[in-house]
Amino acid sequence: MTATVASLTSRNPADPADVLLRMPVPGAFAAVDAVERARAAQPGWLLAGAAARSAALDRVAAAVDASAEELAALAVREVGKPLTEARAEVARTAAIWRYHAQAPYEPTGAVHETAAGPGLLLTRRRPHGVAGLITPWNFPFAIPSWKAAPALAAGNTVVLKPAPEATACARRLAEIVREKLPTEVFTVLPGGATEGNAIVDAADVVSFTGSTTVGRVVVRGATARGIPVQAEMGGLNAAIVLPDADIEQAAAHIAASIAGYAGQKCTATSRVIAVGAALDPLREALSEALRALPVGDPADATTVCGPLVDEHARDRVRDAWQGLPTLAGGTVPSGPGWYAAPTLVEKVPPGHPLLREEVFGPLAALLPADDLAHAVRITNDVPYGLVTSVHTADLNAALHGLDRLDTGMIRINAPSTGVDFHLPFGGAKASGHGPREQGRTAVEFYTSSRTYTLAPAGAT
Repeated sequence: MTATVASLTSRNPADPADVLLRMPVPGAFAAVDAVERARAAQPGWLLAGAAARSAALDRVAAAVDASAEELAALAVREVGKPLTEARAEVARTAAIWRYHAQAPYEPTGAVHETAAGPGLLLTRRRPHGVAGLITPWNFPFAIPSWKAAPALAAGNTVVLKPAPEATACARRLAEIVREKLPTEVFTVLPGGATEGNAIVDAADVVSFTGSTTVGRVVVRGATARGIPVQAEMGGLNAAIVLPDADIEQAAAHIAASIAGYAGQKCTATSRVIAVGAALDPLREALSEALRALPVGDPADATTVCGPLVDEHARDRVRDAWQGLPTLAGGTVPSGPGWYAAPTLVEKVPPGHPLLREEVFGPLAALLPADDLAHAVRITNDVPYGLVTSVHTADLNAALHGLDRLDTGMIRINAPSTGVDFHLPFGGAKASGHGPREQGRTAVEFYTSSRTYTLAPAGAT
């Protein structure tokens, strides 16, 4: 959610003069009405049965595949996602719908013997009703899909409130989905904080992805109503590099995690912790890797680092590196578009905002550590705990030396970015609240468990 607005404008981050759409926001009453219409449609969607829901989700996957180039181009234009990443996101979006198309056939409960006497005990999972989804702009197709697909598979209906910056993408996705589903089963409601708050106040289950500040507001609102809520929020992710690591490979992975999509991912690397003798070779290799990354027009398939989503985001990144020793980048290219060069800084003093707050841009700090235990302490010494990447050839360090990390995900010899949609996704501390997203855990979140006792008639 964002600040209250009366109208909505979506611009091309690479060319702000290119306006995709302008529209009035619908308001709180429209949000509540959308939820009520979805609630009226929910029993029919559930009772249509597993085969109908599975087939509908599979048809959505096929339609996304058929529109892949159009959708990728729209993501490039509206949110500045580099073309290669945009194509990968669209492919993942289709895969998410196809994966969850099998969920309606999964068991919804279990049968147990009673502790004593005749009868049976049953557990059964049932949908909550209307799922209210509040999503960010940085993955305009994948994140709405990995929330909506499991919710729909379980028999819920969906009302989606996308970030204003990704309104055109959300509306196009809605057109594709609504063609394959019954009326009112999937609704997109554009807007800002007013519409988002109204959905939290009206829906039966809420899933949010966005900033920690807004996520906490969503969690408080849903918790006050006693409805299930999950929130995937910010990150201040570290990459730990041990002396035995393949330094060139680690530098390539970390550079991509810092600068890919201009660092606008909750899983981006923003702190690079070099252990012992790894510091000097990593400083050189990572600086060179960042300087070599293609920066520019997101419509160019070779671009890795495109524009920031808006002027405020660009200025926030620029302000964050001011006064710090710069190893790479530290410049704002001239010309149209909200660009910032991929930047690596060092000698960041303790307590600096860069070590406490998520910048959400192509910027990282290089930090020294004496040993692995020290690196783990540095990693944990932030309010967030989403993902840590660790680069080492030592299997013992990978499997046992990282047990004290306070992060929800650990990636060994791989970039911190990257999501496996068939496995749980989420973080600790200020990075997440509630059950994990994705995989089978997603369907569990969108359902509630009931226990049935079946005793024979006349039993005492």
